[in-house]
Amino acid sequence: GGVMLRRDNDNFLAAPDTIAGIHTLVSGLQSAALNKLDSEIAKGTIDKKNPIPLFIGISQNGDSYPYDQILSGMTPMPSQMAIGATWDTEMARKGGEILGRELANLGFNMLFGPSLDVLEIIYIEGGDDLGTRSYGGDPFWVGQMGQSFITGVHQGSEGHVAVIAKNFPGRGSSDRSPESGLATVRKSLDQLKLVELSPFFQVTSQVVGKEESTDGLLISHIRYQGLQGNIRSITRPITFDQGALNLLMGLEPIIDWRASGGILVSDDLGSQAVRNHFSPASQTFDARQVVRNAFQAGSDLLYMNNLVSSEDKDWLTTAKRTIELFVQKYREDQAFADRVNKSAERIISLKLRIFGNFSSDSVIPKDETNQQTFLTDGNYSFEVSQKAVTLISPTPSEIKTVLSQPPEMGERMVFITDELEASQCSTCPINSIFDEESLPKIVLRLYGPNGSGQITTSQVKYYSYANLMAVLENPSRNPELENDLSRAQWLIFSSLNISLDRTNSVALKRFLSERNAQIRDKKVIVFAFNAPYYLDATDISSVTAFYGLFSKNSFFLETAARVLFQEITPSGSSPVSIPGIAYDLNTAMSPDPAQILALGLDKPKLEENKQVDTPEFKIGDVIPLTTGIILDRNGHPVPDGTIARFLFTVTNDRVINEQIEALTVAGNAKTTYRLQQPGVLEIRVSSDPAQESQVLTLDISEGKSGVITSFIPTAMPTAESNIPDPESNQVQNIAIIRPK
Repeated sequence: GGVMLRRDNDNFLAAPDTIAGIHTLVSGLQSAALNKLDSEIAKGTIDKKNPIPLFIGISQNGDSYPYDQILSGMTPMPSQMAIGATWDTEMARKGGEILGRELANLGFNMLFGPSLDVLEIIYIEGGDDLGTRSYGGDPFWVGQMGQSFITGVHQGSEGHVAVIAKNFPGRGSSDRSPESGLATVRKSLDQLKLVELSPFFQVTSQVVGKEESTDGLLISHIRYQGLQGNIRSITRPITFDQGALNLLMGLEPIIDWRASGGILVSDDLGSQAVRNHFSPASQTFDARQVVRNAFQAGSDLLYMNNLVSSEDKDWLTTAKRTIELFVQKYREDQAFADRVNKSAERIISLKLRIFGNFSSDSVIPKDETNQQTFLTDGNYSFEVSQKAVTLISPTPSEIKTVLSQPPEMGERMVFITDELEASQCSTCPINSIFDEESLPKIVLRLYGPNGSGQITTSQVKYYSYANLMAVLENPSRNPELENDLSRAQWLIFSSLNISLDRTNSVALKRFLSERNAQIRDKKVIVFAFNAPYYLDATDISSVTAFYGLFSKNSFFLETAARVLFQEITPSGSSPVSIPGIAYDLNTAMSPDPAQILALGLDKPKLEENKQVDTPEFKIGDVIPLTTGIILDRNGHPVPDGTIARFLFTVTNDRVINEQIEALTVAGNAKTTYRLQQPGVLEIRVSSDPAQESQVLTLDISEGKSGVITSFIPTAMPTAESNIPDPESNQVQNIAIIRPK
């Protein structure tokens, strides 16, 4: 097995010693594993000839606290949702590559991530939500992003970091956070296949060892209602339900991935949710049986963080007694021993893939870790931030009217910012992660007296959400803030998530509700540095402009400043639904009805049989067809599996209509059509709700061969648009004409 290093277990030192401390700790752990204690060797309990190195695991999800374990010394990584908002799988791959390289340099060899949860239920007021710990709400794109990220981790680490994708089989539509209690997903197996399981199918579609394939799956402590056919039947938490887990492991392609060596890792068995399940009334809690149940249900690796039986004095005692129980069962129960042997074979095979061999040279990290090593890729976050930033409200055409100019000289600006602070360990200094000075300092650096000179320092005032909450409770408590609010021309809010754990997080919603009259004739700007769905329609109607940044590190703050001063035009689009503006992700990812679908001959298929530039066709020939890239309403290729309908009309002495359905792959749909009778053939394509397309015609009415011609239905020109060329997948600028 191995160890997981965690911030809350004080495994890390404060900056600037964080990186050096990790190297020392990891090196010491692996040295201990490779150089067994002499006393143990003498007793014969350990074979010195076969030392096995440890898994050194970590969960490093991006976006700093609370989702990263290491808070300083590494490249600041964006949240998964920010990467999802770029709609660029290369951004996911590049992020994985950077993280994989840095973790491997530190000696980590197992990453718990990425999350492949599909964010279907976004937020219930007062409840828990995944927030930015998801690539988005569409299963296809979550899988694409996850697969690219996994590829990057393997490439960056040169195969030395195993990836454990989570939270199988998906918690995006659960009714609560598993951290707070036993969560339930109410879906049948067929429904799970379409949404929750789809991303996991993508990352297990290849055998273990392929770059794009996950090395393992983290099994969540979630119950599933309706999984096994009876909608009233609820499983135990999947971690402990052998029948349900076997059912899922038997699905294609997971069954082949598992057979090739894919490992299953239990989620944290020391979590409060597990204790509540096995000891609902704080009764006797036998941690040994909990671990045994998880193992027999199917997990190969058992994650035991602060797992303590009620009769044990501490977690170490419980760990020792659990191992003793397993040793005893192994000796007494052949079926149990066979099960252990299979898991051990998978685990050791994975370790051999990671290390190559078990020598100290390949296991113990080189002493080359320093601050400079990990600060060479800061531009990555800035690149993601520029691609991710999204104008949520109003529309791009309306923004030019309501915000025709950026803040000007003499206009008063009040910045009000949510706050977040954290420490690297329980005895480490508390550091600000996000505070009232974060954005205004960047604004002044870029546009103040020492920057472009567009504003002066005296124009800028800044306060925290805590200050605002205090004024909302009692206006006399901060007359300076009240005065600044009244005199300001610009109010700029920087928001994070809304959480019951942070009482000040609702300050913006309260202000928009209780002080609506006070914001009239002011420019009210909201930057969401977390998920974009916490404001409702009433809140958003009070705001001049609402932008989604999806992540909160300094590079995203700088992008927000540049958006405020109209130096950057937002180009991202939300990867999750936003009820407050009636933005539905499924609708947004459907084919754009305003486009004219490109249609042409599939040249690679054509060249298999015809080696001419202008092929002729006759009765009996097969015409290979392809669309251009079909775009969704955000201008991205539609997801794989989108239906395209090829429509064929043959006119001779009568009219014959035929239709062939095909599914898109990488935005294109392809099919073939065999010519069976003479006449004039017209070919069109549609993909609901996009109905218009280029038209291909072929005249073989006299029984001779003919050449396909292409045209766009003509009427009167109305506008210009970009239409994908089906032959080159490049964009041509042509006049769109609407048929009468």
